[in-house]
Amino acid sequence: MSLAPDITETIARARADLRMGVPVVLQGPSEAMLVVAAETLSDARLRDLRALPGGPVLAITARRAETLKARAYDGDLARVHIPDDVGLGWILSVADPADDLNAPMKGPLMTARDGTADLARLALQLVKSARLLPAAVLMPVEDGEAFGGAERLTIIQVAEATPQLTEASPMHSVVSARLPLQVSEAGRLHVFRPEDGGEEHYAVEIGRPDRAKPVLARLHSACFTGDLMGSLKCDCGPQLRGALAQMGAEGAGVLLYLNQEGRGIGLANKMRAYSLQDQGFDTVEANHRLGFEDDERDFRIGADILRRLGFSSVRLMTNNPAKIDMMRAHGIDVAERVPLHVGENPHNEAYLATKAAKSGHML
Repeated sequence: MSLAPDITETIARARADLRMGVPVVLQGPSEAMLVVAAETLSDARLRDLRALPGGPVLAITARRAETLKARAYDGDLARVHIPDDVGLGWILSVADPADDLNAPMKGPLMTARDGTADLARLALQLVKSARLLPAAVLMPVEDGEAFGGAERLTIIQVAEATPQLTEASPMHSVVSARLPLQVSEAGRLHVFRPEDGGEEHYAVEIGRPDRAKPVLARLHSACFTGDLMGSLKCDCGPQLRGALAQMGAEGAGVLLYLNQEGRGIGLANKMRAYSLQDQGFDTVEANHRLGFEDDERDFRIGADILRRLGFSSVRLMTNNPAKIDMMRAHGIDVAERVPLHVGENPHNEAYLATKAAKSGHML
């Protein structure tokens, strides 16, 4: 018998540590690394890292490296040498593009080309999954296990963690209950929880959809600013209400409300992207400057929930072809695409135009 956490629980613990600025240990077969998220690194911890033998490096994504004109020898990322004479402010300026226009010259940045980048790659996956800026300070250590004793740091075995961070976490139904709505009194809310300790996701079922027929469905990613606050910078709120209204009018449907704010980067990073948009960058350029891809969402979650609800075919309410492709790739037949053209206003015209031009949205 063991009460120790398994690898899924250990990764969840590591995410919490990174959000608080606590280092975690990545233990590979022949090397080990201390990892701290750049965003939550403190001066005190930076001093402690520098007191160890060797020198720390800053791992950033290739998207961020491209903005900084740094060579990404590792392909999808770059390991930037941190000069001995710089402080925390320098690290944050490389990780966070907030002051890029005020101070565009960060370097020259020297990036590593020797050795493997496997641990750096895993570190960036962890930091991203914690909804932090995709930048991590790495310190190679000889014996990673030693830091789990006196230092009581969370240790992650790389061989176990790698598949956990690439595969979709299994979803489990928690509860469902009747939920009368303005659009339909025959509403029901289902709550699903992933095994990896991530955010819960919801399915709103309208009426009693026939599982043997394609169901009118929408995959809607959470948008605090649009759904709750009525933001005019996007069309999310009108899309949410329009989808529910159409389901209510037809008497049946299912809306999946997935907690993947800001196309999967989290609300804080989404607000960072908004600040960059105020500087003149479009929505895709803003994501790239932050170090993210155009869209970091995992639509496998939606396919999994639909299957668990008993649906195999949908009439998908979307303007996004990626959602159609992802549903079909994961076993959900898209019998029809139902356009959802609502919510355009003077504040989001450029945003919608960028989605159409760069992300292929059918607007």
